[in-house]
Amino acid sequence: YMVALMTEALELKGDEKVLEIGTGSGYQTAILAELAEKVYSIERLRSLSQKARKILDKLHYFNVVLKVGDGTLGWPEYAPFDAIIVTAGSPKVPEPLIEQLAEGGRLVIPVGDPYTQELVKLVKTPEGIEKKSLTICRFVNLIGKYGWKESEY
Repeated sequence: YMVALMTEALELKGDEKVLEIGTGSGYQTAILAELAEKVYSIERLRSLSQKARKILDKLHYFNVVLKVGDGTLGWPEYAPFDAIIVTAGSPKVPEPLIEQLAEGGRLVIPVGDPYTQELVKLVKTPEGIEKKSLTICRFVNLIGKYGWKESEY
């Protein structure tokens, strides 16, 4: 349900460049690869990223670029992004992700405390950021410079 809800909120048409924070198993990544032109995905755990790469290659998803690193920093070399999806809960929206969002771009992210978050959709407009609440949820914590520190939970 959550993968579908978040993916639908991105409003992908097929020609977008998408940034995913939290590759995990690659399941969400594969769905994004079906719906977008190019997917850039960051995972902080090398072992997960390597497993996801093998699975995505086996399934012939060659429009996906993976990186191991701090997802809260985004991926400025490939910005701006038409859509950004964050698959971990953050105490606040990481500023670098907002900066790397294209005008008209959509960002879907769970925001809240370590135990309960609000799934929000942000849209970058010429006037600023529009925010819409989608649902209450619970995700693993987003670890990084602009997220949670490992020692905080």
